Formats: sequence, C-alpha cells, structure tokens
Amino acid sequence: MLHIFSNMKIKDRWLAILCLLLVCGQVYFDLRLPDYTAEITVLISSEITELSEYFTAGGKMLGCALCSALLTVVVGYLAAMIAADFSFDVRAKLFHKVTAMGSGEIKKFSTASLITRTTNDITQIQMIIAMGLQMLLRAPIMAVWAIIKIVGKSWQLSAVVASAVVIVVGALIVLLAVMIPKFRIVQKQIDDVNRITDENLSGIRVIRAFNAEKYQENKFEKANHNLMRTQLFTGRGMAFLSPIMMFVQSCVSVGIYYVGAVLINAIDVPLNGTIPEIMLAVSDRAEMLGEVVSFSSYALYVIMSFVMLLMIFMMLPRAQVSANRINEVIDCDIAVREGTESTSGETGSIEFEDVTFRYPDASEDCLKHISFSAKKGETVAIIGATGSGKSTLGGLAARLYDATEGTVLLDGRDVREYSFETLYHKIGYIPQKAILFADTVEGNVTFGNSGKEMTGADVENALDIAQASDFVNALDEGINSWISQGGSNVSGGQKQRLSIARAIARKPEILIFDDSFSALDYKTDSILRQRIKTDLKGTTCLIVAQRIGTIRNADRIVVLDNGAVAGIGTHDELMKNCFVYQQIALSQLSADELAANA
Repeated sequence: MLHIFSNMKIKDRWLAILCLLLVCGQVYFDLRLPDYTAEITVLISSEITELSEYFTAGGKMLGCALCSALLTVVVGYLAAMIAADFSFDVRAKLFHKVTAMGSGEIKKFSTASLITRTTNDITQIQMIIAMGLQMLLRAPIMAVWAIIKIVGKSWQLSAVVASAVVIVVGALIVLLAVMIPKFRIVQKQIDDVNRITDENLSGIRVIRAFNAEKYQENKFEKANHNLMRTQLFTGRGMAFLSPIMMFVQSCVSVGIYYVGAVLINAIDVPLNGTIPEIMLAVSDRAEMLGEVVSFSSYALYVIMSFVMLLMIFMMLPRAQVSANRINEVIDCDIAVREGTESTSGETGSIEFEDVTFRYPDASEDCLKHISFSAKKGETVAIIGATGSGKSTLGGLAARLYDATEGTVLLDGRDVREYSFETLYHKIGYIPQKAILFADTVEGNVTFGNSGKEMTGADVENALDIAQASDFVNALDEGINSWISQGGSNVSGGQKQRLSIARAIARKPEILIFDDSFSALDYKTDSILRQRIKTDLKGTTCLIVAQRIGTIRNADRIVVLDNGAVAGIGTHDELMKNCFVYQQIALSQLSADELAANA
C-alpha cells in the first residue's frame, strides 16, 4: 500500500497535510461542545443565572458547531479531490504500463483481470484515500484528545469508558480476523465474473452456433453465486457491527449516567446545615452533573472514534489486496525495451541470424536457429504445419517478442536498437486476428501515427489495393461509416481487408502479413497480392500463410517444421528437394493441379 502511495504528487501530499491540520481544528471544535454543554448544565442548576449567560454559552456552542461543519465540508472536498487525482494518475500509469507490455507479459495477466485492476481495484484505492483522509486522520486524534480530557476527572466513569473500549477493540479484532481472508477472495471472484462476461460477449456467435447458452449461463451463474456469497458474508459482518456499536454506546451512556447518579447522590446535602453549606453542596452536585454530561459526550466521541477506525480497517484489507494487484502490473518487468536509434544504413531489408526463441516458462525452444533474409522489394513467405512457429517468427520480425538467442536485423541494424517510433514507422504489421476499433472506416485506416501525413487519396488508394473499396462504397456513408468495437458489424474477410488497408496506408518499408489472407477467397487473395506487387514496388513483404496458393509466387519460401528450418527456396525448388513442403502442397492441391499451376 505504501509503495503505491509513494508516487503521490507533491501537491497532493501538501493537500493531505492541510487536511490533517483542518481535521485537528475540526476535532478541537467538536470537543469543545461537551465543555459548553457542562457549562449550560451548571447554569441551569444555579438559581442565580442571567439569561444572557445562556445565550453566551449557547452562542459558543453554535459557533463551534458551525466551524466544525465548515471544516468537515472543506476536508471532504479536499479528500475527494486528492483521491480522484491520485486514482487518475494510477489509472494512467497502469494503462501506459499495459500498453508498453509485450505479448509475453500480457499472458501473465488475463484481459478480465487487467480490466478489473484498472477499474475496480483503483476504485478501492480511491475510496480508502477519500475515507481515510476524513476518518483515519480524525478517529485517532479525536480518541486521544477525548481520553486526555476525561483522564483524571473520575476513575469510576473512566472505568466504564475503558470497559466499552475493550469490547469495541475485541469486536474489531474478531471481525478483522474473519473478514480479511474473504476480502482477499472478492477481487479474484470479480476477475472470474469479468472473464466469463468477456468470453460471452466476444464468443457469442460460437456459443449460439454450438447451442451452449445454457452451459455459459451455468458457468456465469456459478461465478456470480460465489461472488454474491462472499459479498453477502462480508456485508453481514459489517451489518453485525452496527448493532454491536449501538449496543455498546447505549450501555456506555446508561453506565455513565448510573455511575454519575451514584456519585452525585454521594455528595451529601446537609438539610440541617447552614445556607452556605447547603449552597456549596448543591453547587458540587451541579458541577458533578455537568461533569457527567460532558463525560458522556466525551465517551461517545471515544466510542465513535473506534467505530470510524473499524470502518476503515474493514475497508483496508480489500484496498491492500487491490494495491498489491495494481503493483503486480506496475512492477512487472518489461522484456521488450525501447532502443534509442532513429537511423539506419539500409532500407527495406530484414534478416534473421541464427535466431532461437523460447516463450517465458516454456520447457523447450519454439524456434531453433532460424537464418534467412529478405532484401528490399522481395517477398519472403513462411509456411509450415500448425504449431511450427510461423506466427512467432512474424512476431519476432515485428518485435512483439525479443529473440532468446541470435539477432533480428532490420535495415542492417538490430531491431532492439531502434526506438519504437522509428521501428514501427518502418513496419506495417497485419496480425492473424484482424482487430478493428470503434471508429469510422477512415478512422480505422488512418489509425495511429505513421510519421507521414495521410490524405483522403491515401485512404482511398489503400482501400483499393486491399480490395475493400467495393464493400466500403456500398455502405451508407462510405468511408465515414461507423465500425463497431472489434468490427462486429462487418464480416471476417472485410475485417482482414480493412486491416491490410490500414497497414498499406502507412506506406511502410516492410509489410508483415501474419496469416492475413485466411478469410479471403482465392480470387480476392490473388488480386490483392498482385496489386501489392505492382502498386507497392520496393516494399518488402514477409508473408506467414497456410495456403500454398498464397505463397507459391514468393521470391523465397521458408519452410518450418517443429520450429526449425526444413527448407528455403522457391516453390519449384522446394517441390523437388523439401519433403515437408511437398507434403503440405499435396495435402492442399492434387498433383495435376500443381502441374497445371506450374
């Protein structure tokens, strides 16, 4: 918890100190009220009292109450401002950290968990700051101050208050011991609910296609029921606290007034004594009555302070869990770190030099000693069986990961030496899963910073090359038509074409296609590749694909088998001397089709 607060702004720290001073003033005015109450009680008991004296004492009480109320409002405002500002900074830091993570780090945390950490967990921190600056500061100050004011007045009355404090502290310890483990469970259960909800929303088509609505409902119901059961337990514990505190307060009041009555009654009024003796005894009783009244108020302040502390302590374990979860993300080590270089000696070349890669915590290498190169304007394809490491190789080229051994060179320089801005100005990456954002068609195509000014003509040209113009023009508002989040209002092939158009519009030196033609029909696939070859001369293409038809005309084809290179060459060369490639080709096309295409 302290680790996350160490990043608080200097301004917020000074405001927190100001809150502390204002809380001290607030407590001072609150604790003055019992003194004036005792004064009025004594005045009422006195037979010779001017009306102005009541107004004076009452005016002082009213002034203290107004000052306390004003300070309460100011402290509440400052606390809310500090909490909101702090949560804003933490949320921004958390978001930037997540966006800076590589694929390896992202896999350590589920999407649902990252969403919970960015929203619910930060809300818990915000609540503890807002409440803490008001209650956590006020409670101990008020308790200590009130105890100081009552100590030495009457040991009998002090014993009553001490007994109540022991009961409250005992209840606090028991409730904390029972509740803390439950609060640790709640956040994980919220992760489960978010994860299942995300699965239902993103996989709704698959769920319906397989008639799995009931199965998913049952899975959600189970997670939701577990969360409800835990929250009911904690809620009931909190509800159990309120009657205990009310009972203790009532018992304290009754106990103080009972003991006070005994003490007052112990002051003997000599009925047969002289008038001065009688007046002195009556005055002593009046003073004792005033002391009992003020003592009762101070005792309630002490009990109330422990109640406020208890409320904070009930919130603190959950906030501590949330802080730990946030720190896990913020402190996560980033494997893919940014370089500083912004220049290179070549243009459009990429080379793998004896590259080996192993995923974090994996037992064996995914890629083993990969070496090949692509010069400016060349098209190099990568093919292999499922799980052979094709997409991983494309990810290394785009620096989604860093090689475990060996070097990936871009324009003759290690990709790890480039700044991210320079690197991604050189690369246009089309991922295996087409991702679109909630924006217009034009907004999706011009997405991001390409380092170059994009015009409407650039967008139209990119859509035309990507074979997306026909369906975009058929939309009601053309390139200004709205695309839903994730591209849910367009087909898979349309999403892929828009993703390809987005990369082409950047006019990069190198285009990396990670199985980006899989949702396209053969005709569209063929026309698109032909347009890239004719319209984007000088652009180096690295194509990861499953279909022989997509990559057979590449300048070179790299064949992977279990993470190792099984062969490199043209289609005709590999058909002669690479058994793995022959098997892939014959599994997709017959011998006659291969001969006819040749």
